Amino acid sequence: MDSLLCDELLQQILQRLPSSSDVNSASLVCKRWLSLRRSYTTSLSLRLPLPANGSSLSSLLSHYPGLSTLTLISDAPNSDHHLADRALVSVSSVCRNLSHLRFLVGPVTASALEQLSSSCKSLLFLKIVAYRSVDFWWLAGFPALRELSVRFLDYSEDGSSSDPSFDCPGDPGLGLESVCLTGIGSGNVGIDWIWRNCKKITKLQLCTCEGIGNPLSDSSFLSMLSGIREIELITCRSITRNLLFLVAEHCRSLDSLVLYDGGDKEALLQVIKRCRSLRKIDLRLPLDFDDDGLVAIAHSCSGLRSLCLRSCGLVSGESLRALARDLTSGTLEELVLVNCDALERDPGLLTLLGQRFKGLRKLDLSYNEALLDGEVGSMLASGRNLTEIRLGGCKGLTDSTISSIVNKCSALQIVDIDHCHKVTAEGVGLLLQIPTLKQIVVEQRKIPPHVNPNSRIFQQPGASSCGQSPIWSPTDSAPECQRRGNRRHATPILWTDR
Repeated sequence: MDSLLCDELLQQILQRLPSSSDVNSASLVCKRWLSLRRSYTTSLSLRLPLPANGSSLSSLLSHYPGLSTLTLISDAPNSDHHLADRALVSVSSVCRNLSHLRFLVGPVTASALEQLSSSCKSLLFLKIVAYRSVDFWWLAGFPALRELSVRFLDYSEDGSSSDPSFDCPGDPGLGLESVCLTGIGSGNVGIDWIWRNCKKITKLQLCTCEGIGNPLSDSSFLSMLSGIREIELITCRSITRNLLFLVAEHCRSLDSLVLYDGGDKEALLQVIKRCRSLRKIDLRLPLDFDDDGLVAIAHSCSGLRSLCLRSCGLVSGESLRALARDLTSGTLEELVLVNCDALERDPGLLTLLGQRFKGLRKLDLSYNEALLDGEVGSMLASGRNLTEIRLGGCKGLTDSTISSIVNKCSALQIVDIDHCHKVTAEGVGLLLQIPTLKQIVVEQRKIPPHVNPNSRIFQQPGASSCGQSPIWSPTDSAPECQRRGNRRHATPILWTDR
């Protein structure tokens, strides 16, 4: 029978198999089926054993001619850069059609990245690990690159020979729009190349950074900052205050502000009051952010679409009520109140929020342990537009809340009830009545026994999502996902429709 089917028809059959486990099983039937499966694979994730063998990696990747997305990680991503460089050169020699590359094998040097630029001219997204001394002149070889993510390691030399003062002549024409930098040290002078030469950056993410290369007052950085529409500062306490003041002064078109673990009340208020175009504000453990901040948001951010407050202990129920009263009704689409003491201290607050924000599509009330069914149910009475509800860690909720979700949230697609200890398997089963539901996060022991495992995919949060390639080692005798299918997952797990 196999000989009667041409490659094109057999490939169509393999592509239409209902689940990834079926596809993986079919690929083990014979070499022909395996080869066909590889030929239409566009996304692949691999965990490389150490020491990584460049020739073996090239040989493996050569079986995937259609790859556009590749993720490579290592058991020891902080290893010597020579190993990472060899692996990156192997990728450069085989995968010339990549659009997305996550290369987390180890720190790479500028010379290896230059070789990558000569092969992968269509690369749109690049994520790498590098030493703090690395320079960025090699970016000139990626004219199509739109997103760059770099995690820096603390090491004095990267083994590359480059000129940090090199600039692109005239307008380099670089289209880089999003930059994520993690672990910048105070002496990362190579970063300045980005500020000087990448004029189209609209999104800037800084994580655990001690500086931005040159002083914050550097003219090239300020010039770049004027075009920023989205900024995220994650645990950058030593520079957050000064940087927020600069944002307030230069980023008048700012759409999104994300601030985690740090901040300054005065600087944050200046951003809120001056950047009136803000559509998203996401704060976690902001230092001394209190009711004054919420009042400023209500008065200045009339177009706000997303408000996320995580562990903001100084915010009161009174200020949240004032926000609901003063903010333009119907504009808010996402509300996150994680570990919010005001919900416990102010009964009826959720009811008011639900009545005022009837356009909500995403609601996150996670880790409010004292939250009760009645309060959540009263808010959900106005939640017909909700597509995502997250209640993880709300230990007081029961199946009654699940019934409210089923009866009132007919458009729901995602629900998180992980560690809601009083929710039972019967309650989880009720959620199946929602025809639009695509994803449930819940402990495995609560999955109803009658559910067909072939019609659902179970995976841990943070693992590869539905339809993406699993992480496996090329030395494994079978794909990791096939062996994982027989394991019991740790809690919680992600339960999602294909």
